[in-house]
Amino acid sequence: MRRKLVITAGLAVTMVSAGIGIASAAEAAVPTVNCPQVTVNVNVPAQAQAEVDNNLRLLDQQINEANNRIAATVGQGGAGFIQNAILGPLKDKRFAAINRIETAISRNAARPDLKAETLATCTLNENGAAPVVTTPAAAEPGNNLGILTNTCDTSNLAPHDGFQIGNRCVSTEFGEVGAAANNSTLLITRAPGQVRRNQPFTLQVSTRNLIRDRFLAAGQGGYYVESSVLQNGLVRGHFHTACRILDSQNQAPAPEPVPAFFVATEDNKGGAQADTVSIQVPGLAQAGTFQCSAWAGDGSHRIPMMERANQTPALDSVRVRVR
Repeated sequence: MRRKLVITAGLAVTMVSAGIGIASAAEAAVPTVNCPQVTVNVNVPAQAQAEVDNNLRLLDQQINEANNRIAATVGQGGAGFIQNAILGPLKDKRFAAINRIETAISRNAARPDLKAETLATCTLNENGAAPVVTTPAAAEPGNNLGILTNTCDTSNLAPHDGFQIGNRCVSTEFGEVGAAANNSTLLITRAPGQVRRNQPFTLQVSTRNLIRDRFLAAGQGGYYVESSVLQNGLVRGHFHTACRILDSQNQAPAPEPVPAFFVATEDNKGGAQADTVSIQVPGLAQAGTFQCSAWAGDGSHRIPMMERANQTPALDSVRVRVR
């Protein structure tokens, strides 16, 4: 079922039961943001209705938060403070929210063009228009489980830009998850127990329910930027293989060192049936115990999602002794 909506978000007015609220003289001295209206005037599929409504409410909430921050930081930061610290981030948040509305609709209908680039930019009311927008209360997300957040709009971190940099907030939606019988699995089927230093060896890796045809280069800004996409119910992606030395076998290793060996496999093969790929390791120079691992990734390098929480993700590890 679909219904035609004409919904707007972003009006900088205060609606109260008695009519339209008027800003006081004191409030008028404080600048407020002036954002274009976001209007959804297309048929919204029933499946997308809740997500569209939530993002429209979020657009109004973003205006409220920006105005509150302006009021709380009057006189701070110099001439460019409001533009750099408030209007700039607000533009990014509005663009993301409008894009999420378009994406939600596009899952079951043609993708609308809501002019996100144009409508994301807000200006400043130097004379201080009424700063608060009142919207209906939204249903609590996360099935009332008390989730911490489900959006980067509540984060103080900079937006993730597709490059391999931490302390960022990733706003990319998770995307599509397949049925349990179609979820990806992976197994290292053959590996040597021991090799000499610099001796080449082979790891054999088997994957199932993984179409190995999608790999966005992380070094070129393709990291965490694409939602998971299914083809005939199967994840499109690739798998990684890496070997790292273990300083101890009694505690978890440090996460940041670069592995001694790493390769991504996107060979335009794979599918619903299990097949096996031979990974050639050119040799490991350092003596010690190595953890050699393989794990599946979607197009943007995340381990594919599973239908249930008690399914084992598509990853495996073995120990290889280098002497």
